Amino acid sequence: MSLEPKDCVEKFYSSDFYKNPESVEKYLHPDVQLFWNSSAGFHKLNFQEIAKMSKDLSGSFDTLRADVSHLLSDNDMVTIRFTYYVRTIENPEEELPMAHFISIWQIKDGKMYKGHQISQQADDSPENLNSFLPTN
Repeated sequence: MSLEPKDCVEKFYSSDFYKNPESVEKYLHPDVQLFWNSSAGFHKLNFQEIAKMSKDLSGSFDTLRADVSHLLSDNDMVTIRFTYYVRTIENPEEELPMAHFISIWQIKDGKMYKGHQISQQADDSPENLNSFLPTN
């Protein structure tokens, strides 16, 4: 049974994909493409490149946690906004914000198929971390 598009995206980013290669296979389509504009430049990644990057993360971080502020879906399209928090292997006692992300994913066959992502290095400013939280 496949996941709803919104659940697929949320569960991937909340998973231990960086330590568990099976999570990458579970949530990403074999023909996945990720178009990523990062503070380091543009990257176009396929399944193998995403899997390698995920494995490389496990060598740098003790933990990687996504704090999701927005999760929107429209049929097979899902948008997620989140901040990654990390604990490094060198300093596992302190959790720090790593980067802010906004990603838009097309879901195909119950898996993440085509993604457009923007990221920027995070800081610990409360205004920045909470800038997209709904207000009443």
